[in-house]
Amino acid sequence: MERFGVTASSRRPKERKTRACSSAGPFCVILKMFLLTASYLETKHVEAGDVVAMLGSFAILPCQTSTSDRLSQITWQKTIKGKAPDDVFLTIQPVIGLKYSNGKDFRFEFIGNFNNKNGTLKLSNVTLKDEGSYTCIFSLFPSGTQNKVSKLGILVPPNTNLMSYTPIEGNEEVPLATCTAAASKPKAEVKWIIGSLEGKVREEFNETQHANGTTTTRSTLVGKPGREMNGQLVKCVISSETVKEEILETIIQVLYSPEKVHIIERSKLSLECMSEANPNATLIWSRSGQPLPPSVQVVGATLQFPSQSNDLSGLYQCEAKNPYGSKHTYLLVHFSTGNCTVAWVLTGLLTFPIIVLGGVYFYKSRKLQSFWPRLQGETQRDATRDYSAAQPEGEERPPETVELRFSD
Repeated sequence: MERFGVTASSRRPKERKTRACSSAGPFCVILKMFLLTASYLETKHVEAGDVVAMLGSFAILPCQTSTSDRLSQITWQKTIKGKAPDDVFLTIQPVIGLKYSNGKDFRFEFIGNFNNKNGTLKLSNVTLKDEGSYTCIFSLFPSGTQNKVSKLGILVPPNTNLMSYTPIEGNEEVPLATCTAAASKPKAEVKWIIGSLEGKVREEFNETQHANGTTTTRSTLVGKPGREMNGQLVKCVISSETVKEEILETIIQVLYSPEKVHIIERSKLSLECMSEANPNATLIWSRSGQPLPPSVQVVGATLQFPSQSNDLSGLYQCEAKNPYGSKHTYLLVHFSTGNCTVAWVLTGLLTFPIIVLGGVYFYKSRKLQSFWPRLQGETQRDATRDYSAAQPEGEERPPETVELRFSD
């Protein structure tokens, strides 16, 4: 009996302590705090982390815990721009399932497992407005609640564009090309590859911050437009965290008037007119003092003679013209054919005495010595040379001409 009595007496204090904990005494409060702390220490932390998603794609919001406590509910709340802090938008319960708050947003999909204490969500078609903090809350017994915050960041690839200009040749700096990386997040980097234009152009940068957190970056090539720039290739290189490096290309265009006009002999019956200009010059053939002979054909920039006929001899002009100016040159064409041999012989017999007398006169007057070198220079012109005597339009001076002689 004593042994059992001892046993009974030893249990009584424990029963009294249990009844005492039902009250709000200080000993009971301390005991409850101890039990809760011990239970919390036995529970692992909630697994979650920061998430980054591309605009328009989907984001996985992970949230999972490992604990032996009983799970009664999973709650999701968000703190985003334009919304109230800690806005509860979704509740997950074992019997009821998903319950949306403040309007249904079916872009959120529960892809976790309640029994495994996995509250992971999938958010489809993300927008910039979805960026913010998302909190996953587990309601556990007896430990209470556990939560973890995941920050969702949205990446936005830039809208790229390369625009080129067509300035007129001049001495003032003007834009030549502009490269734009618009509305990107984070901001994109823009740089140029300019090749032979190094030292002739410079870059002007501009950045614009938008209210939605995106940035537009622009870079413009500026320089004095010269005809040597025309046709030069430049490249714009755009780099960003959201996309691979992108290269855009353009050809610099500078408008200018025709340069020096050249006339080239392509054959004994064909002449070609050439001049560089942007846009390409219109080449116009004409005959000084009279219209072109009907038998002479103009094919593009080429003047074609039907035969070596004396009546086709004369002073011909080629004019190069575009909206920004014009230039021209003259060419004296002289045909001498074998059909005129008799006429030349008769003319020679009649003029021979005159030439002899004139020669004696010039010799005695010492003028022949100065005239002979000039005569030789005039007769030694080569018909296959580049005949160019271009002059600005409107300049008041006699045209320089080159005589072109054809003979059988």
